[in-house]
Amino acid sequence: PTEIQLHQKSRMLSIAFSDGRRFEYPCEYLRVFSKTAEVRAKGEPVTGKEGVNITSIEPQGQYALRLSFDDGHDTGLYSWTYLYDLGRNMQANWLSYLDRLAAAGYARQNPE
Repeated sequence: PTEIQLHQKSRMLSIAFSDGRRFEYPCEYLRVFSKTAEVRAKGEPVTGKEGVNITSIEPQGQYALRLSFDDGHDTGLYSWTYLYDLGRNMQANWLSYLDRLAAAGYARQNPE
């Protein structure tokens, strides 16, 4: 990455990469796509994160970021490769997530 900016008011994380691509990640998207064991083990989509925000960003060496969220989740490491893939595949990932929510009978709420 060449630039990382957190926009807390709009709940967006912006990351520019050295190949010229820039991705705007909603905090909810990053939270529900955390690769932590607690999220993956559930087997069902993460719900209730529409208004979640990032409270801190900590570099983890030269390979990743640790994102802390205001819902207490702070164990997720996001490698540069994973963040790039999340950005590149955001539309397909998000649509799949919405389909999984619908299948689980969950209706997303408007964030506060």
